[in-house]
Amino acid sequence: MMGMNEALARLLERAAVKGTVLRDEPMARHTSFRVGGPADVLVLPGSAEELAAALRICREEGAPARVIGAGTNLIVADAGVRGAVIALGEGFSAVTRDGLSIEAEAGAKLARVSQEALAAGLTGLEFAAGIPGTVGGGAVMNAGAYGGEIAGCLEWADILGRDGSVARLSNAEMGFGYRTSLPLREGGVVLRARFTLRPGDVEEIGAAMREFNRRRRVKQPLEYPSAGSTFKRPEGHFAGALIEQAGCKGLAVGGAQVSEKHAGFIVNTGGATAADILALIGEVRRRVFEQSGVRLEREVRLLGAEEDA
Repeated sequence: MMGMNEALARLLERAAVKGTVLRDEPMARHTSFRVGGPADVLVLPGSAEELAAALRICREEGAPARVIGAGTNLIVADAGVRGAVIALGEGFSAVTRDGLSIEAEAGAKLARVSQEALAAGLTGLEFAAGIPGTVGGGAVMNAGAYGGEIAGCLEWADILGRDGSVARLSNAEMGFGYRTSLPLREGGVVLRARFTLRPGDVEEIGAAMREFNRRRRVKQPLEYPSAGSTFKRPEGHFAGALIEQAGCKGLAVGGAQVSEKHAGFIVNTGGATAADILALIGEVRRRVFEQSGVRLEREVRLLGAEEDA
């Protein structure tokens, strides 16, 4: 690494007292799809202060900075990502309970938060038991499954704005929609969220969570790397059904394939590249529109040189 990227890495190393800074780090190691070229600099901050410092340094240096969680909803370009990628993980994983509420930092896994709710006999987060993402990613995407979603139980979230300020947004101020939120649309970063739940029966909560996880094992291609549902649910339709009706089940480009188990998932059967996945997404969208007139919209995010693809 030369020039600005080396200078950026050195500045970020000085800011990350508790965290880690990696140069030319392959993003395939940090995404559930297991694809993606190197980030110029990958920062794993150890605190909110380090996160803010890293973002400030990137602004001052004119370097791109992108914040991610567990990488479970990402396709990273084969050419990698210029500037800095900041991943919120172990340094942002605290979870605490206060009465009927649970507060969790952005890097805490949603599945872990749902287990904390179960242990406390609180209902409202059962749907999150098998979601592999983090609180931060789940909140900005309004993650959901089996009839539940983050918007149904989030009380507030602390949001780090582009200018470095932190604001606490209520549920209404989060501007939730289907797989979207105000922070997602405006580039804000969730630092922490509070979920308000209801008293429930531990046995019933546990049974619901086990049933949801059983359905996932039976219906979803968990044996392959993927980013979950590839497309958003079109109004009045199910993406998987439209894809299957268009004859795309099992369709493959390189190592990327429309799952034969659930057509709503594109999976990495081995050796897939981001280009393979994007080409397959494009072909699926084309065939579905040709067959049904419905334009599928990606649910997965793109990161890197192919973000505008």
